[in-house]
Amino acid sequence: MDLGIAGKRALVLGGSKGLGRGIAEALTAEGVAVALTGRDLNAAAKAASAIGPAARGYALDLSKPDTLDGVLDQIEADFGSIDILVLNGGGPPPSDASAIDPDFWRAQFETMVLAGMRVTGRLLPGMRTRGFGRVIAVASTSIREPIAGLTASNALRSAVAGWLKTLAGEVAAEGVTVNLLLPGRLATDRTLSFDRMDAESEGVDIATVAARSQQEIPLGRYGTPAEFGAAAAFLASRPAGYITGVALPVDGGLSRSML
Repeated sequence: MDLGIAGKRALVLGGSKGLGRGIAEALTAEGVAVALTGRDLNAAAKAASAIGPAARGYALDLSKPDTLDGVLDQIEADFGSIDILVLNGGGPPPSDASAIDPDFWRAQFETMVLAGMRVTGRLLPGMRTRGFGRVIAVASTSIREPIAGLTASNALRSAVAGWLKTLAGEVAAEGVTVNLLLPGRLATDRTLSFDRMDAESEGVDIATVAARSQQEIPLGRYGTPAEFGAAAAFLASRPAGYITGVALPVDGGLSRSML
């Protein structure tokens, strides 16, 4: 299938590793020029170099809003207008719902919610004017089935979902689609860190924990960043132009809800 996005320009936040890198690789394979960001410039530049000449890395720390406009200015100077925006970032640390630390919540809200709003607010007007745009957010299946111990992810990703669903209705008639991808257990550093924590707390080896975790997935394995990236590339495509306001699980069937 021709995805019809060759020559488009994308910004992938958190694109230097994991799911973000999988998306950046999938987009460049379709002929998209990709600006990818990471907190560390060397890591972002190294990832972009490995992906190929259509990718370029930039340093961006979403917890530091004062630096955002400067980075976006540079990206637009290098690439021109952005057609595809991928909102992606690392997940918050585990936390209990009964432990309320206002400073923790403020910091997580700034990074997980407001930062994405700021970037979208900066790039969305151009998409609307040109009559084509894609906003894709990487969230989590926790917005449908809250995960014990991941309170901040459960709450704040749900807030992002509500905002984006509302936004999708506002911009659809102008050729801009807005969708979410809900990763389940994929082979990333974050999944590995959770497996390691469980292994240490139980006093077993990490392979035992990983095998048990994968047995809970109907497909019987962790997904890959490449598979996740392919889903993102399709949502960014022209053939997907009639899909907006949806939250698509990419989880090997782990979620039990159809809605």
